[in-house]
Amino acid sequence: MSTVIRVSDDLATVAKARSGAEQRSMAGQIEYWAKVGRIAEDNPDLPYAFIKETLIGLDEIEAGLGEDYVPGS
Repeated sequence: MSTVIRVSDDLATVAKARSGAEQRSMAGQIEYWAKVGRIAEDNPDLPYAFIKETLIGLDEIEAGLGEDYVPGS
């Protein structure tokens, strides 16, 4: 289900510019920012880099690129 929302022209401009660099649609970029913001609010002690790397890791696992953890290797 999708919902139409209004965003400021400034936010739309920045999202459009960033979306090209991140290979996302403008809506996808805003969704990503909202997801990261929600995670950051729920976990205020986590740095942005940790949140970003965790999301990348989850995407890699979903794509079948994960590997089993072997202690001591």
